[in-house]
Amino acid sequence: MAWGLGLLKALKYKDKELFVLDQRLLPHRVEWLCCTDATCVAKVIREMAVRGAPAIGVAAAYGYLLAAHTAVVRGDDLTVATLGPAYRDLAEARPTAVNLVWALDRMVACLRSAEALEGGQRLRRLIGEAQSIEARDVEANLAMSQLGAGLLEPGSERNWVLTHCNTGALATAGQGTALGVVRDAWAAGRLEGVYVDETRPWLQGSRLTAWELQQEAIPYRLICDSAAASVLATGRVGWVIVGADRVAANGDVANKIGTYALAVLARHHGVKFMVVAPRSTIDRDCADGGAIEIEQRSAFEVSEIAGEPVAPEGADVYNPAFDVTPAGLIDALVTEAGVVRHPNRAGIARLFD
Repeated sequence: MAWGLGLLKALKYKDKELFVLDQRLLPHRVEWLCCTDATCVAKVIREMAVRGAPAIGVAAAYGYLLAAHTAVVRGDDLTVATLGPAYRDLAEARPTAVNLVWALDRMVACLRSAEALEGGQRLRRLIGEAQSIEARDVEANLAMSQLGAGLLEPGSERNWVLTHCNTGALATAGQGTALGVVRDAWAAGRLEGVYVDETRPWLQGSRLTAWELQQEAIPYRLICDSAAASVLATGRVGWVIVGADRVAANGDVANKIGTYALAVLARHHGVKFMVVAPRSTIDRDCADGGAIEIEQRSAFEVSEIAGEPVAPEGADVYNPAFDVTPAGLIDALVTEAGVVRHPNRAGIARLFD
């Protein structure tokens, strides 16, 4: 099935139902899951049917809205306290992606501000807030894509980029973060192609990023994660471009496991390193990368591939979903509010002035 970008969406909300494109089955099967309550939304987030920090945030906002609909049907008073269990269930679904709690806190603030209104008006306010969170991400994607693409020099001999995990339309509400930059750079004639890390253990690069690039006829070469050093040594790559799940106040970045290794390799080979993330991914209450909680996931994600065992039964597995890249290894942090070169605490703070 070939999809144009306008049809490629991870989430669709309609008539008290959230439809989630099950990304675990892509690219070979396209199936939608239907959630009618917050418990279901928390489950699809936790089990990675939907993934990517911005998309998780949007899904959580709609999950909170579904909890509000459920409360109204039960005849409960629509208050922050009533929706407290749904908030906690959603917030605990994935601990590293800060967009999740950011979106939930916006929904809570919206409900608190509407306490003086009657129940139907409170619900309408929440509907508008969830839609606003989704629309804001779409707009942020467009802004980041243009800013990031502008950093790639036209006519450079290093006219390939390398990316990790999936940071496109499947990971956001819009056209993507890092992959959005790739889209705009390709359209502007600023790059020749993309090296795509397969991204173990969930293979988001080979299953999702390669698929997205193929839909838009952007040239790419899929590589094993362990081939990245050899690719960077060729001199063809000008930028490594990645997304983020959390950015600390000092500019340290948590992203899909393997990102830190790419940053070290890029610095050694004289390749620039770009992180593309909306301001909602920046956690100003997190002092540095050492304070970021790193999600630990099931051993089966490493010891199996598509349900087939590849390791000895009972193998001891260490499976962190993310790692932290120090700010000192990052050449540019691209947000919808602007670009921070060589991010540090002062540069991050200026994004919120």
